[in-house]
Amino acid sequence: MIYLDNAATTFPKPIAVTKEVNTALTKYAANPGRSGHVMAMKAGQMIYDCRIAVSKLFNVKNEENVIFTMNCTHSINTVLKGYLKEGDHVVISCLEHNSVVRPLKAMEDKGITFTEVKVYENDNNQTLDSFRKAINRNTRLIACIHASNVWGIRLPIERIAALAHEYGIKTMVDAAQSAGITPIDFENSKIDFLCMPGHKGLYGPMGTGILIIRHPDDLTTPLMQGGTGSSSISTEHPQFVPDKFESGTANLPGISGLLRGVEFVSRKTPERIFAHELKLMQSLHRGLSKNDRVKLYTSYPDRKHCVPLISFNVDGKDSEAVARYLNDRYFIAVRAGLHCSPLAHLYMETQDSGAVRVSPSVFTTENEIQRLIYAVNKIS
Repeated sequence: MIYLDNAATTFPKPIAVTKEVNTALTKYAANPGRSGHVMAMKAGQMIYDCRIAVSKLFNVKNEENVIFTMNCTHSINTVLKGYLKEGDHVVISCLEHNSVVRPLKAMEDKGITFTEVKVYENDNNQTLDSFRKAINRNTRLIACIHASNVWGIRLPIERIAALAHEYGIKTMVDAAQSAGITPIDFENSKIDFLCMPGHKGLYGPMGTGILIIRHPDDLTTPLMQGGTGSSSISTEHPQFVPDKFESGTANLPGISGLLRGVEFVSRKTPERIFAHELKLMQSLHRGLSKNDRVKLYTSYPDRKHCVPLISFNVDGKDSEAVARYLNDRYFIAVRAGLHCSPLAHLYMETQDSGAVRVSPSVFTTENEIQRLIYAVNKIS
């Protein structure tokens, strides 16, 4: 199988990740923070080690501000529902995933409004101006994707965060398609809330996510409340981090595997991972652009304006039929259809057709990309 659906979840995982998940289940699968015996202490240490590793990778000053969640959607909902109140206005981009759009739509009943602004491919100045023009006196948050999960278009998040702070506004960044692939310096950016999955660019297991918070007191109400293993005599939920946002038993096997994934990315470095994947997508773009029946929606991928991800369609062919053909005839796994991002499809007018998405990983080879080009040419 040639696996090119890494924007959904990376595969394969590094060997150290699968080994650590198994070790966690067989050697120290006790409840961290609930007991004082050896296994529970080992479990607690592993989770702390992961918090430290994430802090180093993203340059987070206080590791306690690294919160473990179930996925990126969980992180996003924690921010939106813990920060916004009646009358607040939010600015989002026209490329947002449903993990941002759907919670905001649901919150309209509570008097929360949002404005969608246009993103300009390869023109960060115009994109920034779009955000500036949408800000009003009720704007309290800019919530934007770092890079589109459909088109790979990257937003200038550091500049957007700086703009927001000029107006006293907080910024939440959805880094589902960038964390581990592009360098993100949390401490030196002005990002207030950084949300990411553990199972994509960080090469951890599914069911893991991360939320990094600059000022924990900004989120007045946690998404969940309950047992934390701390302040157990009290019926009031703890207000200190990370306990405030980590109710219930932690996903110990998942976080242990995530630790090894973060270590893997740290050794490789996001800079080198990005360079490898970008080279592959440049090769794919060159190859597909030679076929008149293949429609490419974005320009030749470069270092500044995109993440390594390309979507396309074949004239006269349904995107899902193309994906099935690639799977059945050439054992190539890609994503097709509508990718949980209706705004992004409206942006390129592919809401009816969907698109075929190709997303590599650090393990993808040039030969695999050439095999894909050959297969698409056969289809068309």
